[in-house]
Amino acid sequence: MRKIRYSRDTDTLLIELSDRKIDHAEEQGQVIIHFSKDNSPVLIEIMDASKFITDAFSSVVKQQEIVLP
Repeated sequence: MRKIRYSRDTDTLLIELSDRKIDHAEEQGQVIIHFSKDNSPVLIEIMDASKFITDAFSSVVKQQEIVLP
């Protein structure tokens, strides 16, 4: 079963993609991706999630022109 969980205590967002067993992980900045033995992504872990998401949405909005009627 896929789940999305947020921990306010650690400001961590966990996105479960699969119920496969985790074999290894790779870290890139604030994001850690956990993989199964066959290199399929199992879990995405985002540290400092509130800042990460705010920055991500902010950059999207800045790159697009919004025209209101």
